[in-house]
Amino acid sequence: MKNNKSLIGAVAISIAAIMWGFDGVVLTPRLFNLNVSFVVFILHLIPFVVMNTFLFKHYKYLKSFSRKDFATMIAIALTGGALGTLAIVKALFLVNFQELSVVVLLQKLQPIFAIILAAFLLKERITKRFIFFAFIAIIAGYTLTFGFNLPNIQTDANTVYSVLYALLAAFCFGSSTVFSKMMLDRYRAKTITFYRYGFTTLIMLVVVIVSGVFSQFQVATTSNWIFFVIIGLTTGSGAIFLYYYGLNQVKAIVSVIIELLFPISAIVFDYIFNDSKFTLIQWLSTGIMLYAILKLNARRVKT
Repeated sequence: MKNNKSLIGAVAISIAAIMWGFDGVVLTPRLFNLNVSFVVFILHLIPFVVMNTFLFKHYKYLKSFSRKDFATMIAIALTGGALGTLAIVKALFLVNFQELSVVVLLQKLQPIFAIILAAFLLKERITKRFIFFAFIAIIAGYTLTFGFNLPNIQTDANTVYSVLYALLAAFCFGSSTVFSKMMLDRYRAKTITFYRYGFTTLIMLVVVIVSGVFSQFQVATTSNWIFFVIIGLTTGSGAIFLYYYGLNQVKAIVSVIIELLFPISAIVFDYIFNDSKFTLIQWLSTGIMLYAILKLNARRVKT
């Protein structure tokens, strides 16, 4: 029975990881004609509305939230929700369907930032082993993007900016992981996810109002809304709940390995839908970077 649950959990995480790869390469980039802030707002609003249909009982936890809980949840929403999603969506839009899988791969550098932040906030020790593999992952990320050449600001401006946004997203998502870990001692993962989407929706609503992009409701096409709904119900809330369900059934180190299907599937989808092909240097860089990230994640699982 336990083996069956582990298998089902592994399948659930696999599906979620592949869905995220599909989203980053095929779905979200199709919203490029819209304002980034508006896109992020709707991508959180739809899943949050869906979550309210079966997680509305989690509102009761608001009464037990301390000031620290509210501050931590806002930090999770700002990093893992608003800023992180804004950064990765902007990065995907900047490459104009070129090298989308590179952006997704660079986002996977988030364990580096998570471990560094954990050292400051959770007093976890940074080891020489971490420094070594973090250095390897960063170098591999560079050669993945630029090969052995220096970037040309004039001709590679969008690529440089997309890399910076992808790294910002990695920092934000890594930070969100640490803040979420601080909340997991008191609340279940589904509760944190529910409030993450709720707080992010409110934050992005303010951003949309202040920046005056409500006119995007008129700009959005039927095709845009179809993609919004697909993302919201599948790679948004659907994938997250599949992931958390699977996480409860398998060991953390198993989950870490399975999650590598996210960047691997992104490479496959980028080739299928955008005819994007990696050079030999990019393939080698990908393998080295994923190996280093796996080693970094394995370290985090043990601590």
